[in-house]
Amino acid sequence: MTYLKSAIAVALSSFLIACGSDQSATNEAVEAPSVPVAAVDTDRIKNAAAEPEMWLTYGGSYDETRHSQLGQINGDTVQNLGVDWVFEMDKPRGAEATPVVVDGVMYVTGSWSIVYAVDARTGEELWTYDPKVSGEDAAKGCCDVVNRGVAVHNGKVFVGVFDGRLEALDAATGDVLWSNVTVDQSKPYTITGAPRVFKDKVIVGNSGAELGVRGYVTAYNVETGDLEWRFYTVPNPNKEPDGAMSDAIFAELANDSWGDTGAWTTDGGGGTVWDSIVYDTVNDQVLIGVGNGSPWNASVRDPEGDFGGDYDNLFLSSILALDADTGAYRWHYQGTPRDQWDFTATAQMMLVDLPLGEDGAPRRVVMQAPKNGFFYVVDAADGELISATPFAQQNWTTGELDENGRPILVQEAIDLNGYAVMPGPTGAHNWHPMSYNPDTGFVYIPTNVALPYVYASNEASRNAKSIWNTGYDAGMAWAYEYPKGTIAYTQTLDGGSLVAWDPVAAEPAWIVPFPQAFNGGTLSTDGGLVFQGNKRGEFVAYDASTGERVWSQRLVGDAAAAPMTYELDGEQYVSVLSGWGNVSMMIYGAALEKPVTQEPGRIVTFKLGGDAELPSPLEYLVDETPKTALVGDPESWQLGMQRFAENCQFCHGAYAISSGVIPDLRWSDVSASEEIWASVVRDGILNDNGMVGFSDIINDDEIEAIRKYVIRQAWLAVENGNAQAPELAAAAGE
Repeated sequence: MTYLKSAIAVALSSFLIACGSDQSATNEAVEAPSVPVAAVDTDRIKNAAAEPEMWLTYGGSYDETRHSQLGQINGDTVQNLGVDWVFEMDKPRGAEATPVVVDGVMYVTGSWSIVYAVDARTGEELWTYDPKVSGEDAAKGCCDVVNRGVAVHNGKVFVGVFDGRLEALDAATGDVLWSNVTVDQSKPYTITGAPRVFKDKVIVGNSGAELGVRGYVTAYNVETGDLEWRFYTVPNPNKEPDGAMSDAIFAELANDSWGDTGAWTTDGGGGTVWDSIVYDTVNDQVLIGVGNGSPWNASVRDPEGDFGGDYDNLFLSSILALDADTGAYRWHYQGTPRDQWDFTATAQMMLVDLPLGEDGAPRRVVMQAPKNGFFYVVDAADGELISATPFAQQNWTTGELDENGRPILVQEAIDLNGYAVMPGPTGAHNWHPMSYNPDTGFVYIPTNVALPYVYASNEASRNAKSIWNTGYDAGMAWAYEYPKGTIAYTQTLDGGSLVAWDPVAAEPAWIVPFPQAFNGGTLSTDGGLVFQGNKRGEFVAYDASTGERVWSQRLVGDAAAAPMTYELDGEQYVSVLSGWGNVSMMIYGAALEKPVTQEPGRIVTFKLGGDAELPSPLEYLVDETPKTALVGDPESWQLGMQRFAENCQFCHGAYAISSGVIPDLRWSDVSASEEIWASVVRDGILNDNGMVGFSDIINDDEIEAIRKYVIRQAWLAVENGNAQAPELAAAAGE
């Protein structure tokens, strides 16, 4: 991409995030195909182990262990693994989906909820469906316009669309069979997670707690799209019945765990179910992982409450079991009572049998390693806690639980007067899927370490102007200036590990440290390997027993998504999505050694003897020099920093340092012009492209203060030796 710097039109184009439109997909029914395609039903997914050559559902099977019995690719043969084919998606941004492969066809999603059907042998496109998500809806997302995948059932492909639709597509053609709006689209709801299918139902959750909504899950009839049942995860503000399956347990238990005042009564309370949903075939129940509170700050969300146990704010940060047929409450386990740290319990759950019963008898358990840093083993039948052990560094608790299974908090984590909590809201483990190998008995967890967050409830948090709904000071950890070496130090904080966790011994078996966090999900195979991508853009195979790195391949983008494997014509394939994007790339640009480019999402597929070549990466051609003289003063820079932290850093990066996925405002001609800046940031002239106007949140003086802060950041980079002044850059080019 070439960045020209003269014409205003070109200056505006450099500010684009991605293209979208507000065109809606049709709701009209389309006649189903006569030839069976994607002939998947509940029984077939139940028996997924009998078809290891397929990958029939998001987590590989209903138990979602992400382990494959295929072993053609193993420690002896992996050195012959090469790229076989590459499929390039239509748009850039984060690629987080796990493909589903059924009878030779791969179904997968990219950014903006676009669905692709691809020949799994060759990578040839069969059809593409674009739900035409409006660019304006991008502002409703906390963490990029991502999607984690589809569900396939009886000739249909189900996708949760970013703007809140659940749609059933004809698996043969991609035509829309039915489409339901599952959320109030006037509120900041999104859908990023993969739907799940069981029996005659498809179930989907939603996202948006950071911006202020109320969470729930909904089950629809797979054939008609009719609503079968809905379960809210937190009470409504008046604690009155909703006419939903959650009414009974709210009246019995959950209503009393909330006060009668506070921001939750206006902002929804949170508890969105934005990722993990598991169908337990043995107990005929659905397990859902419930998200964080809204606002995060419990003293703002529910000021009548405390941490003594009376106001736990059910069912925030909980594993919740519901009857599969009716949606009625079965049981719950709350890992983080009265959550105020964004410790969602939405991370992947898996079901396995472990020798934890009497005399070592098998016991069916749920395992989860959520953001709060505890690895949980819970009885699947009744929710009894079996063990909870820290798997990563933390300082919000003592690392122990009390006799009631509640974490023992440290007082500083309750008071939050500028306390740097570990893990921060990025979590000890985020959405990136883990896997379980029944032969080694290990769970392979992509963890984050050393990413603390300074939570502060102060005057700035009370006077914040933002669509983000945290109740904390977003600018507490930042400043309008910083000493030389700060960015280099920031890069040392961006760490992670691949942890092989023994859930029976409740301890790590081995750990492979990484110099960066937010590494990709994992895949375990009978070949004795663990596959994982990392944020450096590598795809790696490890020995499942020892953690030894045995093979790697450089990709064009990163591989945050979990890989999967399948077999066709006697050949085993491994596929993974790559692309630059998601919240880790957008917010933590300062943690990268160098910016990345706006690469399209790709499906990269490997097999033994594969000899295809990956495309060359795009060249980063941004002129990293200030485009205007320094303007403003310390007062305006401080105000601009505060408003930038509250509204802009989530896309354009902390310290105003972009990863490259989204334009770096420091080097933009838009920032150089007060008039163009106002037309974009205030008036929203690029609204359709994802850059909405902020005139309803911040005033003209604050909008201009943000511009002055961004320009200050450009010149600060020059002062600290991270960029050149324009005259020096020009001289160097002569």
